[in-house]
Amino acid sequence: MKEYLQFYINGEWVDPVEPRTMDIENPATEEAFAKISIGSSADVDKAVAAAKKAFPSFSETSVEYRAQLLDKITAGIQARSGELAEAISSEMGAPGWLANAAQVPAGMGHFATTAAILRNYEFEEMKGSTLLRKEPIGVCGFITPWNWPLNQIACKVAPAIAAGCTMVLKPSEIAPLDAMILTEIMHEAGVPAGVFNLVNGDGPGVGASLSAHPDVDMMSFTGSTRAGVLVAQAAAPTVKRVAQELGGKSPNIVLPSADLKTAIGGGVMHMMNNSGQSCNAPSRMFVQKDQQDEAIAIAKATAESVQVAGGMDAPKGAIGPISNANQYQKVQDLIQAGIDEGATLVAGGTGRPDGLNQGYFAKPTVFANVTNDMTIAREEVFGPVLCILPYDDVEDAIEMANDTEYGLAGYVQGAEDEARAVANRIRAGQVAINGSSPDFTAPFGGFKQSGNGREWGEHGFEEFLEVKAVLGAAAA
Repeated sequence: MKEYLQFYINGEWVDPVEPRTMDIENPATEEAFAKISIGSSADVDKAVAAAKKAFPSFSETSVEYRAQLLDKITAGIQARSGELAEAISSEMGAPGWLANAAQVPAGMGHFATTAAILRNYEFEEMKGSTLLRKEPIGVCGFITPWNWPLNQIACKVAPAIAAGCTMVLKPSEIAPLDAMILTEIMHEAGVPAGVFNLVNGDGPGVGASLSAHPDVDMMSFTGSTRAGVLVAQAAAPTVKRVAQELGGKSPNIVLPSADLKTAIGGGVMHMMNNSGQSCNAPSRMFVQKDQQDEAIAIAKATAESVQVAGGMDAPKGAIGPISNANQYQKVQDLIQAGIDEGATLVAGGTGRPDGLNQGYFAKPTVFANVTNDMTIAREEVFGPVLCILPYDDVEDAIEMANDTEYGLAGYVQGAEDEARAVANRIRAGQVAINGSSPDFTAPFGGFKQSGNGREWGEHGFEEFLEVKAVLGAAAA
């Protein structure tokens, strides 16, 4: 069993103040394969103190120095990409092909993209006689999830380093190993002592302490809306900045002008990717009612073609297990709720797929004749479960798409001009038209209870900057 029993504080690997350990389970086998230490508020205090001490000097480093650090980290991820992919597969269940093709490259991509943004960013601007300066916000606390672990760490750590901030990271205790490897990479890249610190632990023990800490200037959290509320409440007394990327129940509107085979098949596969464990997954598919029978047939065939398998040798395109036992049970309960509330089960259902007797594997599931008041249409399932909702006309589809407490992402398929017009009316932070690819330079974040602030690209970088106005800096 692998053991990662130390934390990274002030440029060194150190023992926890109070020894306490936790086993890390492989969700494909339900067996423990690694052990980490669980930290406490005392460990958080040490890490924050190190970050606070390092901030004055690091905040004054040059743009090119910080850009070169990002370059070195990018190269380090590339050099250890196979090791990172194996860790991610083991800790959260992503099949090897997905870990290698998406999970690791996404994390690496954020470091590379941020380096390019940094080198071209203007930190000072004159407005008449006033100088506007962009300055690093200070010490940042990060809490990251298990579903895209390296990606979610990278889109916080990279812009924080670029801005000149210092930080303390609490990665998910369910999927912490990729973070330990990244920490080794950052150490080898020469990140100065105290700039980056890592303390493993759970939400009550480490996350709450970090959120409430008076010497933390900003909290950036990715996870459930429920947990995001707790982070904001803990942070409120110290009036620190809080950036949150939370849950989603993203609509996918298939317009009558869309090619159904492409739109429906692509929508199903997108939903099943990463076993449905993506906050921006297109989980509500809206289809014009006269086209629903054809759409159901395509969705059924597509879902039933999806292979389910775990490990590094899983076939390309296969989906892996749900990442932990609690989430697996939630997915099963919500599938049963869909059945109980009268939705039409088109494919999948409760239980494991045939031939799999261990592991948290869920069946690729499709429901049709879903109404927007059903539990499966309201709650974020975070599993491979797609809802198909019929609509009368496009106005009806837009109204139902926006009838949700979430607003992270949206999708529209159909004739380009019409799709763009519909996209403009979806209340979400990011809307993709006709299967467009991800863009690491585009801002990512939500409306409503999907969060506040943005990650990725220049907008994500600016979350880590304060604006200072220096009046009378030059003659008017």
